[in-house]
Amino acid sequence: MIFVGHEPGVIDVSLLFGASLCLALALKCVSAGESIGQARDAAAVLRDGEVDLLEIVNSVPSNLWRLGPDGEPTFFNRPMVEFLGIDVDALDQPGASRLDAMIHLAVHSDDRARFRAELVQSISTGQAFSADYRLRRHDGIYRWMSSRAAALHDHNGRIVQWSGLCLDIDDQVRTEEALKRSEWHLQQLIDVIPVHVCSWTPEGELLYVSRRYLDELGLSTANLAELVKTALQYVHPRDVGIVGAVLRGIENGEAFSVKYRRRIPGGGYRWTDGRFEPLRDGNGHITEWFGLLIDVDDEMAVQEGLRESERALRELVETLPTMIYCATPEGMPIYRSRKLQEFLGFGIEDKDGIRESRLEGTLDAIIHPDDLDLVRQRYGHSLRSGEPYVMKHRLRRYDGKYRWVETRTAPMRDAEGTIVQWNGVCVDIDDWMRDQEQLGLAQRNLERASQAASLAELTASIAHEVGQPLAAIVSSADASQRWLTADPPNVERALKALERVVRSAETTTDVFKRVRALFKHSNEARQPSSIERVISSARELLVEEAVRRNVLLDVTIEPNLPSISLDRVQIQQVLVNLIRNGLEAGHNGAGRARLSIDARREGDAVRVEVRDSGPGLAFAERVFEPFFTTKSDGMGMGLAICKSIVEAHGGRLWAEKAEPTGAAFVFTLPLGLAVSEPKQELLGQA
Repeated sequence: MIFVGHEPGVIDVSLLFGASLCLALALKCVSAGESIGQARDAAAVLRDGEVDLLEIVNSVPSNLWRLGPDGEPTFFNRPMVEFLGIDVDALDQPGASRLDAMIHLAVHSDDRARFRAELVQSISTGQAFSADYRLRRHDGIYRWMSSRAAALHDHNGRIVQWSGLCLDIDDQVRTEEALKRSEWHLQQLIDVIPVHVCSWTPEGELLYVSRRYLDELGLSTANLAELVKTALQYVHPRDVGIVGAVLRGIENGEAFSVKYRRRIPGGGYRWTDGRFEPLRDGNGHITEWFGLLIDVDDEMAVQEGLRESERALRELVETLPTMIYCATPEGMPIYRSRKLQEFLGFGIEDKDGIRESRLEGTLDAIIHPDDLDLVRQRYGHSLRSGEPYVMKHRLRRYDGKYRWVETRTAPMRDAEGTIVQWNGVCVDIDDWMRDQEQLGLAQRNLERASQAASLAELTASIAHEVGQPLAAIVSSADASQRWLTADPPNVERALKALERVVRSAETTTDVFKRVRALFKHSNEARQPSSIERVISSARELLVEEAVRRNVLLDVTIEPNLPSISLDRVQIQQVLVNLIRNGLEAGHNGAGRARLSIDARREGDAVRVEVRDSGPGLAFAERVFEPFFTTKSDGMGMGLAICKSIVEAHGGRLWAEKAEPTGAAFVFTLPLGLAVSEPKQELLGQA
């Protein structure tokens, strides 16, 4: 602080020293009886000192002012005149003192009463004046000022004037107000949010405790020791071990956290997360510790619920009577259930490094070699397209044996539809497959027995129906012969007998017509169908038999084949018959047996070829004859029926020799065909 007056200060001492020196010189000259000229010289020196003193006062970068003993303003230095925009003489107004005019003109209305009272009290008591108030600048803006003034006394102790200094503290006041507002908002924020805050020095001095924390502990104020002692009384007995963790954390000087249960005023305990962090100076020394206590009971309850749900779900997965696995969006295995690991006999990472990826190494280790290519093809298609994966194949067990399984895999997607994981199940169907094989064998035997029985029944029926008119024909023919050989011949009776022969023959013809009607195919089931779907359906029916016989099925279908009006069931029956014949043909040559199915457009028809790698056809010219067969247990009707169905659709079926080995059965179906009645020649040919 700088005061202008009798109190010590740099400006005060220099000014008073200069004035006293000038005054002493003047008195010395007079007392010594010097000449008037010398006195005038001394006066001139005194005036020069006043001029210098005034220049110094006006150059001080602060507002300096002077009041008379009664408090009336008598002097403003140049900076104060420039700040106010007026000099002290401008305060002279009729009916008002300079002091009143000054206060009314320059002091903020909210500060006038206080300013006047404090100044008047200082003038009346002679005590130093000090006040902070807002002073009006020449442009009408008020700025905060800090004024200090002191009285100047003569040698008798009377006040001869008041000298004051006015410092601009507006920026300081506004900064302090901003800090106070910030501190107030921070305090409000800390008091509102549901957390407890405290801070202390490394020496153990408690600097701050939030009001919410004090209220919970039942304290009004506290030091650090009292705060810690009271807080420990609220810690669950099983969690008091956090004290050691806190002490170790503080000793290490690094941020740390602890979780514990604290007792709440209403009773019971809630989980709390205590987080502590040090504040360091520029040299890295800890200057303060901050502690934050957050109630995390709800989060802990949610986490515990999630853990329990996860445990229950995992237990459910592990106890399901199936094998479960998960994979990344790229197909890399990331999880296997306990049952699947026990089945395979190795863990997820055990096959890493064998191939270029974990997936390839795993597939090589667990999939039967004959099924591996198809599994890769199907699985790769699912990974690329995002479509579910379903397939039956053989899986290697831990003991080296392969068992049939059905694998089903589906993608798990997020809210945006992106695949985040593949989940799959693997069901052991080996026993079921063997049962199905036995069942299929039994069904085939039953079908053969049923066919034989039906054929026997049909034969007996035909024999019964045809036997009567044939017997009548024989009888009538015998009678006609007797009448014609009689002597004389009885032509009239012979003619009547021949008429009965004709009627019996017509009856026999009707019987054959009714039998043929049993083999007529209806056109009502024929609808536009995709030959690709028909081939796929037939292939699916026989794919397992192909795997069992170790035959590789190769299907090639020309894209965008047009639909054909056909009886899908009948054409599928034709394909099934041709494919089964190819599977049963065996293999003639080295390597694995192959059976190819090729479909393409040929002119105005669709051409379908089924080619095997067997020994070929020994009697190619007779294979379509009814009842002709080279199988010991065959009836010889399959290819004959196939030919009848194809021709009923307006197509043609024939057989070719394949090179270098095997046989090819080819049939065509015309596009936009007009469906006709099937040929009625089977029984006639028989």
